[in-house]
Amino acid sequence: MRKRRPYLRAPILAGLVTLATVASLSVTPPAAADVSTLAVPFAVQSLDGSGNNTANPTWGQANRPYSRVAAARYADGRSQPVAGPNSRYISNRIFNDANQNVFSERQVTAWGWTWGQLLDHTFGLRLGRAPGDPAGETANIPFNANDPLEDFENTLGFIPFARSDPAPGTGATNARQQVNTNPSYINGFPIYGGTDARLDWLREGSNDGNPANNNARLLLQGSYLPRANARGNASTAPAMEIDGILRANPASAMVAGDVRANENLFLTATHTLMAREHNRIVGLLPASLSEEDKFQIARRVVIAEQQYITYNEWLPAMGISLPAYSGYNPGVNTALSNEFATVGYRVHSQIHGEMEIVADAGRYTPAQLAAFGAQGIEVVTEEDDVELVIPLNRGFFNPDLVPAIGLGPLLQAVGGEPQYRNEEMIDNQLRSVLFQIPVSGNPECLDGEGLPQCFDAVLDLGAIDVERGRDHGMPTYNQLRQAYGLPARTSFTQVTGEPSAAFPPGTGVDNPASLNFPQLFDVFNAEVDQADEDAVEGTPVRFNRASPVAARLQGIYGNVNNVDAFVGALAEPHVPGTEFGELQRAIWTREFQRLRDGDRFFYANDPALQYIQNTYGIDFRRNLGDLIALNSDVPRAELPRNVFFAEGDVPPASCRVTYRVESQWNTGFQVNMSITNTGSTAVPDGWTLRFVFPDGQQITQLWNGVVAQDGARVPVVSASWNGVLNPGQTISGVGFNATWSGTNNRPAAFSLNTTACAVG
Repeated sequence: MRKRRPYLRAPILAGLVTLATVASLSVTPPAAADVSTLAVPFAVQSLDGSGNNTANPTWGQANRPYSRVAAARYADGRSQPVAGPNSRYISNRIFNDANQNVFSERQVTAWGWTWGQLLDHTFGLRLGRAPGDPAGETANIPFNANDPLEDFENTLGFIPFARSDPAPGTGATNARQQVNTNPSYINGFPIYGGTDARLDWLREGSNDGNPANNNARLLLQGSYLPRANARGNASTAPAMEIDGILRANPASAMVAGDVRANENLFLTATHTLMAREHNRIVGLLPASLSEEDKFQIARRVVIAEQQYITYNEWLPAMGISLPAYSGYNPGVNTALSNEFATVGYRVHSQIHGEMEIVADAGRYTPAQLAAFGAQGIEVVTEEDDVELVIPLNRGFFNPDLVPAIGLGPLLQAVGGEPQYRNEEMIDNQLRSVLFQIPVSGNPECLDGEGLPQCFDAVLDLGAIDVERGRDHGMPTYNQLRQAYGLPARTSFTQVTGEPSAAFPPGTGVDNPASLNFPQLFDVFNAEVDQADEDAVEGTPVRFNRASPVAARLQGIYGNVNNVDAFVGALAEPHVPGTEFGELQRAIWTREFQRLRDGDRFFYANDPALQYIQNTYGIDFRRNLGDLIALNSDVPRAELPRNVFFAEGDVPPASCRVTYRVESQWNTGFQVNMSITNTGSTAVPDGWTLRFVFPDGQQITQLWNGVVAQDGARVPVVSASWNGVLNPGQTISGVGFNATWSGTNNRPAAFSLNTTACAVG
């Protein structure tokens, strides 16, 4: 469905963050860098994480079992998954969004998901076979075509599912464990890979298995990731995950450090960005250095940039606040926890159902636009711009679109619109037709309500997430809460924060009417007019459904102690100032603190970075917007300072607004306002004060800000000279003249960059 954002100041863009999928990999031997011939005076970290902890060199190493926070939960105590309600049945009642878009209430952009997926492809990939692989352990999910809440046809009669491979020596006489094939460090793995053989192919120069005799630059083709056939025979290229559209031409797969780089356009574009950044840094280094020295310096900087952006931009944007860093702790084992990988980090509800790219109308030729249209991409020309609306199923495993569209427009689009709200609903592009090829002859049904007409098979990521939790022996929702120091919930209303777990008349657990949306609310906390199609599609951030999710959970599980951990975690209300409920926030906080504190090469503990800056003038402390501008054709001035928030509007932790009527006459009045940042988070690059007039008042003149009133909704945007609001700072003198008639009540509530403010 089209998502329109009438309250944004910039062109309407859209984004997507990708998802982790099953992969079929074999365990590869560890790779350690030979530093004996390097001139750089610092240790070079291994590709696979081995040796990061010198006392415990296998901690955090690739191809080791996930750690656990709670005891494994299997029906037989060893390997058999615990039975539960059918996961597609759960999905149709809990994850089903009924084609309604609901966006991040804090206006976090799709960079939240995209950067999160790049990180997922850095530190996590389970060892397992693809569904249908004869070597895999098949556990397909039954599909009930007669479910009254089922909208899709599935000629297979089931949803394919294969269990993760057991870690060696587990599952027979002891609890089954699973293997993480990636290192448990933030170490640039998606750019460089985890073995010498892969890195040798990825670097310019010979392909003899020894990357140390190669050029310092990464191999690119026309400034984009190399294709599998870039060195001739595509069959000799490093393995890449192939699915969807790419199955017809696997030789055109782009090759990167992680096998999942082709999963979607925005992920592929971000891989490309980081590869270009590596080569940009190589170009800053003196020719007198050896190629290997230049490579290792550039790699060290890129890894530090990935870490710096993660801990200084991305995690704060998601609402994760960690204790202050106190230095490297060699007693921390960074091995990724199974609970994080299987429950906490599976936040697929934030993924957009389509991508919208806006570019100058002259960027593409008529032939190119026609080719886009032939693929099922909607092309909309509006004055000087052209908009490409790409259904998600067209953006999966379609790397040819990355150079065709261009890196700049793709990266700009990721930050152009808020991502979906992180809650229990998942878009049907993921919940029903993940990676599926549409039937022929019906190009008008690739998204929205017509989606079921386009596909004859079902692959449900939400159902797979539930099954994966059972496959990996995850504890129940309440058991997992207790493992993370949170109290167990004793009722379904405690889980969801709703006042009732009863079905209203005319609804029920098997009644499609239960999924209706009688009320939607926008970022002004005002009810959306459901007769306004654009507003319904593009502005909701909160909703009321015809039945409480607590009622649906109770109808599915019966007892709150039976709820799957993944389902319960997504159903929790958000902790204010975050994108998460209590359980997900606790899981993320623990994991990212351990990934930081247990990494000997974390940027804040690494003297090599100071040496690089002092010697070569290269500073890793750049934000993501800087990297985009340095490595694409998007000028820095056209990007917000913080691309993780729509318009760069960073929400303060708390705020206060005064609203004082200075004078009032027959048909007019004058107001003076002040805005105070009472929290600890700076507003660095612009603010938007939002309120709703209750009595039809209309602003005629405003000073010390910019206003674009839309009916009762009033967004006041900072002027060019007062966009910074530091903690404790007050901006006074924001005022306006307005008209009134009948009554002139003041607005009931104010928000600053989506944070609700105290008044007075």
